[in-house]
Amino acid sequence: MAISVLIVDDHEIVRQGLISLMRDSPIRICGEAATPDEAIRQARKLHPDVVMLDVRLGDRDGLDVIKRIRAAAPGVRVVMLSAFDNPTYVARAVSAGAHDYVLKTASRGDLIAAVTGAAAGAAPSRNGELRKVAVAMAKREPATDSGVPLTPRETQVLRQIAMGLANQEIADALEISVETVKEHVQNLLRKLSVSDRTQAAVWALRHGMG
Repeated sequence: MAISVLIVDDHEIVRQGLISLMRDSPIRICGEAATPDEAIRQARKLHPDVVMLDVRLGDRDGLDVIKRIRAAAPGVRVVMLSAFDNPTYVARAVSAGAHDYVLKTASRGDLIAAVTGAAAGAAPSRNGELRKVAVAMAKREPATDSGVPLTPRETQVLRQIAMGLANQEIADALEISVETVKEHVQNLLRKLSVSDRTQAAVWALRHGMG
């Protein structure tokens, strides 16, 4: 049985390109949308197996639409398609319930694997940006606020990480040295029992710090 897919992207040329890429595959494009509101309407009407959703929809944020799409079409899987290899975007996608996060530079095979895997409820695709985060987060016990004693400065740094700021940007914002920021980041990774900034951002978002 073909996998029904709704494509949500504000650029027609991208939508047409995806339709062309998916020809002669197990995927059937059942609809298109260019705006968040249109995406919700189409998801509710078509009940696709998978929604391929762009991170940016014009001046709107596609990540904010994930929960609305899942509410409009219960059981649908959302695969984020993005030009941005941004840890915060990946973290927000995880937090909102996206099944996978794939870059627009991915190969046809990787895109098809991401969609078919999502439809089957399999783990995020091996080459997707979300896999390393989802797998790592699933392997550890979720931390609680009371169990992680962060200093006020560490809390400030963590909030900045969740916003996607680099070390130099954090240093400038907090008026501290880059070396001090690096020290705080290492302390945060240790305290939160995570291995990288993306997982730290996921933790922050899940605890209302984003």
